[in-house]
Amino acid sequence: MNTNILNKEIQDFINANLKTDLTKLILKGCPFKEISIQEIAAQIVAKNKSQNKLPTWFRTENIYYPNKLNIEQTSSEITAQYKSKLVFGNSLIDITGGFGVDAFYLSQKVKNITHCEINEELSKIVSHNYQQLNAQNINTLVGDGIEFLKNYIEKIDWIYSDPSRRNDAKGKVFLLEDCLPNIPENLDLLFKKTDNILIKISPILDITSAINELKFVKEIHVVAIENEVKELLFLLEKNWNQSISIQTINFNKTNNQVFKLDLGEQVSATYSEPKKYIYEPNAAILKAGAFQQVSNHLKIAKLHQHSHLYTSENLIEFPGRCFEIKNCISYDKKQLRNLIPSKKANITTRNFPENVEQIRKKTGLKDGGNQYLFFTTDKNNKHIVLICHKIQD
Repeated sequence: MNTNILNKEIQDFINANLKTDLTKLILKGCPFKEISIQEIAAQIVAKNKSQNKLPTWFRTENIYYPNKLNIEQTSSEITAQYKSKLVFGNSLIDITGGFGVDAFYLSQKVKNITHCEINEELSKIVSHNYQQLNAQNINTLVGDGIEFLKNYIEKIDWIYSDPSRRNDAKGKVFLLEDCLPNIPENLDLLFKKTDNILIKISPILDITSAINELKFVKEIHVVAIENEVKELLFLLEKNWNQSISIQTINFNKTNNQVFKLDLGEQVSATYSEPKKYIYEPNAAILKAGAFQQVSNHLKIAKLHQHSHLYTSENLIEFPGRCFEIKNCISYDKKQLRNLIPSKKANITTRNFPENVEQIRKKTGLKDGGNQYLFFTTDKNNKHIVLICHKIQD
């Protein structure tokens, strides 16, 4: 950590060059003796990445930024603030501190936070930034969070962990035991120190696999922003033996879409031909696999067991995108071209034998326009095309 970066003239230079072409800036060389142009460029890159993701850090003076990878891997303020609503009490230990965004927001609901970070330089950066952010109830420690817990005597209200995927983990499918720290391996230790554990997990992790690796899972939260799943949150409570509740949330610009269900509930969907309106669930619901529950809870019908599109005669408030069906036809390229004279349409496939690229090639339809086409399969296993007008994102 080069504290010269915090000198006023260097901070002013960084802020004045946030929109400057970095290649040209680097070629000009550094106007300051105590710092390299590469260090300045790294600050500019990281600060720019923080503008939308971490607006509080971006707006605060004298924030020191780590490398851009730390910014990319950290929680956004939106998801960190959401986590803070799940915790309470007097003490929490974050055993995988990182850039400290989660700990900052958790500290607003818990009286005393301990932030453990194994990377000494990153820990120093976080400690400095907490001072700038006036976060006075967070204690930063350098070291392995699991090792710290082994020597910690007192009982604590919460343990928080954001395990990272090991570098040697292969493929996109992985387990919690493939992460550092290995939470399943250390669960007994964690529950000796606390009754409540909150774990942030990558959205590519399979929910069922994670449940099988853990124990005492009480709640699962699937958190999406603008229809992209960002995090899975597993809340564990010692000796919990009742059903697991799942809450999905999709943060949108206009509204926050929430859908809740119990994992063990036995419900069935109803099926129907397309009616007046069609609904496409948001990404959080799809990740949670809440296909039957959406039909059952909202009293709307599915088009097909595997299509995951829903329909109703009357418009309802729905956690996803809503469309009015203008036409429903069998998949016929010639008829389709006649119905779309502009030759432009937004295409989505759900349970359909061809992908979007193949359909565009066969039909000559280009991307864009105001019409939305759903290529799918109905309850009678017929391939159909729904020509729609969008009502809600």
